[in-house]
Amino acid sequence: MNPFGFSTEIIRSKDNPAVKFFRKLMASKKERQNSRLFVLEGRRLVFDALKENAPVRRVFITESAAADSAGEKLAELIHDNIKVVIISDEIGNKISDTGNTQGIFAQCSFDEKYENIIELKKGGKYIVLYELQDPGNAGMIIRTADAMGMDGVLFCNSCDVYNPKVVRSTMGSLFRVPVYRSVSLENVFSAAEKSDLKTFAAVVDESASDLKKTSFESGGIIFIGNEGNGLPDEVSSACNKKITIKMTGNIDSLNAAMAAGIMMWELTGNG
Repeated sequence: MNPFGFSTEIIRSKDNPAVKFFRKLMASKKERQNSRLFVLEGRRLVFDALKENAPVRRVFITESAAADSAGEKLAELIHDNIKVVIISDEIGNKISDTGNTQGIFAQCSFDEKYENIIELKKGGKYIVLYELQDPGNAGMIIRTADAMGMDGVLFCNSCDVYNPKVVRSTMGSLFRVPVYRSVSLENVFSAAEKSDLKTFAAVVDESASDLKKTSFESGGIIFIGNEGNGLPDEVSSACNKKITIKMTGNIDSLNAAMAAGIMMWELTGNG
């Protein structure tokens, strides 16, 4: 069944070049970098990308999904310049990264305006992920930044923003929050100075300033470090101030995504 009102390509061979290319994009950071494309999987993620006018180039939908409400919804959202391809259910299962596919996938171009060169706004509120490696944590932080109304998330020596697990974990927030990728430390500190933004290092250190007693009236940039090692001394020392979450329980540290969420809560004036 074709609900789109225009002719679409139908693919039933797993050896089709378009299918092979999609699988390469799913598995390889190098392929994503070379092609400047990444992949989406899932109804909510693809529909959110279309609603936010993300640079979606091609949508794949299984025959079963095209025949149900997903096909009708996609027909409402699709743009003239987006190619729609119907694939067999078998191929949908093969290219899925979730193990329980919803039957809809897409290829999307990189958002070039958020690469390398960054211009931060005065009074803005940002979070830097430095050497963060877990895709699930990274995606959850982007999602939380969306909920908190942050002005941007900066990836510095961290995991690939367009890793399918990161993209999926954002639940569509990737298309609503400015996410700067592959940003150097020098670039961050230079942009902070130009925008008169103070930099804050999130550390596990009793001598650091209490987060709850820290003023963020003029905005700021908070650095979150690696899941296991935190921020290197040279990074935390380069920041204007070291801050910590004072805890009274039986542990002395939190998951990176949890800590980032608490930090963003305070930074955005919710605390």
